Amino acid sequence: MIHAYKFLLRPTARQAVALGEMLRDHCSLYNGALQERRDAYRHTSKTSVKYGDQSAQLKAIRAFDPVRQGRWSFSSQQATLRRLDKAFAAFFRRVKAGQTPGYPRFKGIGYFDTVTFPKDGDGCRWDSTPHDPVTRVRLQGVGHVRVHQHRPVQGRVKTVSVKREGNRWYAILACDNVPAEELPPTGAIIGIDMGTVHFLTTSEGEHEPNPRFLGTVAEELAEAQRHLATFPKRTRRRTKKHRAAARRVAKLYTKVRRQRLDFHHKTARALVADNDVIAHERLSTAGMTRSPAPKPDPDQDGAFLPNGAAAKAGLNKSILDAGWGQFLAILANKAESAGRLVIPVDPRNTSRTCPPSLGGCGHVAKENRVTQAEFQCTACGFTANADHVGASNILDRAGLVLCAAA
Repeated sequence: MIHAYKFLLRPTARQAVALGEMLRDHCSLYNGALQERRDAYRHTSKTSVKYGDQSAQLKAIRAFDPVRQGRWSFSSQQATLRRLDKAFAAFFRRVKAGQTPGYPRFKGIGYFDTVTFPKDGDGCRWDSTPHDPVTRVRLQGVGHVRVHQHRPVQGRVKTVSVKREGNRWYAILACDNVPAEELPPTGAIIGIDMGTVHFLTTSEGEHEPNPRFLGTVAEELAEAQRHLATFPKRTRRRTKKHRAAARRVAKLYTKVRRQRLDFHHKTARALVADNDVIAHERLSTAGMTRSPAPKPDPDQDGAFLPNGAAAKAGLNKSILDAGWGQFLAILANKAESAGRLVIPVDPRNTSRTCPPSLGGCGHVAKENRVTQAEFQCTACGFTANADHVGASNILDRAGLVLCAAA
């Protein structure tokens, strides 16, 4: 199986400057290649420039500018050009599908944060020996950078990426042939219902509290953002105080992201360790957090009727703070590595169906869901926690999937 490892880099002051210059020069290459494609399409009879054409120019570009472009790995520069090519391929795919195109945009140095080396040993070298307590990664133009390797790397290192997050640098290794670490079977099968009041509820009636990491720093974050907004546009990114204010906002968001990721990993690991089969709803977070469409007022031109956008915005914020999509992806990866089975089921009416597994009658009605937390069947009078009912119905549907597969 394929696995990714993320390690913190500990560069020296000089290496940190070189890493920043590497990002800057790759960003410049990306933007220059994008400008060439735009000019070719607009001014040369809509001629398209492909990746092969731009890759063939790299040798001349490196010779013309040996200080900024010639010092870096040739293969990493090719990877940057492939990144742009993938962006254009996705753009044309969306155009053909009738979706919002999203034309590739120029990258600011603050938004271009990753450089990829497509092959270990070509411009980079992962240097990890079993008996050496210090691990290093060699990067062309930077040198041997110390790595905080907190776990062993298994499998064969395929690609190495260097990423900047705030003031920190990370090395991301993509490895294949990673052996699975299967856990002993437990014979347990469970269904989970994702929520915002409770992060998840199991079919056994247990609730996992929602930590609401973003809410805990909401006041501090709002104050930091207000302070950042006080700087006039003409002085932004030019003063030391503005950069300090921007770093404060970024630091708070980084803290929330790390806390959420740590919580997701620990929660998923506990579920995988205790259960052989885990069922959950097949959720589309992007669709669930989409803003409601405006409602034009038929009696007044240019006016709109209330569409519940304000209330929906609060729900969207809670869903995104919970991070369901990230959690379910982590859960699937951990289950695959441990030899467990994860079953996504159809989410329709899971919280409106009277659960037969809990002694209900199976009646489906919108009125069964009295409140956010209360379920009461209008046919048989069965009452229970609404999230527990949803998790039980998810488990029942997973059982049907298992029976059909058998």
